[in-house]
Amino acid sequence: MKRAWAALRRSGILGWTNLLLLLLGFVLQEMYKRGLAAKTSIDIFWFIKLALFQSALYLIAAWAITRARRTSYSTLILVIVFAAFFRLSILYAPPYLSDDIYRYIWDGRVQAAGINPYKYVPADEQLSGLRDDVIYKEINRKDFARTIYPPLAQSVFYGTTRVSETVTWMKATMVVFEALTVLALMGLLASFNLPLQRVLIYAWHPLVVWEFAGSGHVDAVAVAFVFIALLARRRNSETATGIALGCAVLVKLFPLVLFPALYKRWGWRMPVAFVLTIIVSYLPYVSIGFRNALGYLPGYAEEEGISGGSRFFFLSLARRLFGEANVPTLSFIIIAGLILAALGLWALFKPEASPASFLKRAFVLAAAFILLLSPRYEWYFALLVPFLSFVPFVPMFALTASGFMLYLLWFEEKPNQTIIIHAYLYALFAFLCLPWLWRTLRRRWMDAGSHRSGLHPSGEESI
Repeated sequence: MKRAWAALRRSGILGWTNLLLLLLGFVLQEMYKRGLAAKTSIDIFWFIKLALFQSALYLIAAWAITRARRTSYSTLILVIVFAAFFRLSILYAPPYLSDDIYRYIWDGRVQAAGINPYKYVPADEQLSGLRDDVIYKEINRKDFARTIYPPLAQSVFYGTTRVSETVTWMKATMVVFEALTVLALMGLLASFNLPLQRVLIYAWHPLVVWEFAGSGHVDAVAVAFVFIALLARRRNSETATGIALGCAVLVKLFPLVLFPALYKRWGWRMPVAFVLTIIVSYLPYVSIGFRNALGYLPGYAEEEGISGGSRFFFLSLARRLFGEANVPTLSFIIIAGLILAALGLWALFKPEASPASFLKRAFVLAAAFILLLSPRYEWYFALLVPFLSFVPFVPMFALTASGFMLYLLWFEEKPNQTIIIHAYLYALFAFLCLPWLWRTLRRRWMDAGSHRSGLHPSGEESI
């Protein structure tokens, strides 16, 4: 018995990290089950408190996992098992936080009937024979909005609904793509000699569990292809990188901002593969015209305040400070575009200081885009979560973990609600950035001083 106990201790199974994760895992699992009790808008305050507490427990687990310096397979198994349990505990429940999934199923059904999903709004009489009392009645914007989802998302919807036209099956599809994300993350972690159990940072994050296994958002597919593209980039496969990034853009458009970080200068295979992937995927749908094949995208931009500028937190803040008439929407769009363009050029032309430089640059581009966009939907932050396995940036941990507060925008209407909630989220992010900014500036000052003296900060001579 003593030998068995000693063997278990040597194997690390009884290490403090595993015991802590075991405790946190059981508590989180129970909280996911309890979270299903929320069913109406009245429950949203209770749910947000529960989700924020889950996020706090998750941050403890993430802190513990980032302290590891080598792979522990016992810890990795523990991480994967609990990640699966979290998702299974809410997979079979109807979505509470979003009804987007019903449009996914409807689009798959429309395609199965041989109809272009971009052609009609769900309420059109041409589709009356496809209506039912389970899916159709739950579709949002059914009277005026054609589908907004790009072609690869449509393929996922079609393939899933050919197996089963149920919410559970669609959510299960998103969980399968999450598994692909985890595998891609493990491949990247192994290539950089980082502990594989760092996949916990993605797999245990309450945001992705609730949004993908709980609400079934198609962003899970986009995130999977983004990290497949990053893995292909790491393996120097330009064609696969272009195809995977093209697939990500064909699910959600915003991964396009990552192109400069994934492109190798003067290479032609990646951009050609990217463009051909886009073209080929749109071919089955452009018979109604390319503009029509964009679906509800132009209307969505107006509805969500992108055209008028009310969507953007930093624009709204500037208007509060200087007056709305003095800060036109176009000026913000130009400034935001210039910032993203400058970051894109930096990602494209700055020499790579390390093999992981492309990953860090992709993270910077993704973070800048999301921050400038100031999303009103929490699941937009999901793109940033897997990057934290490689760049454990504390302010971004806090921002993604507190994103559940955005649900107050949809379940409770109060004056100035949008700007107040965004102000809280971004103020917290900015405050936590201050120590990082100070360390960065201090390190650069020391490096500059060491170069002038011919010494490194450690006292060793520079090469």
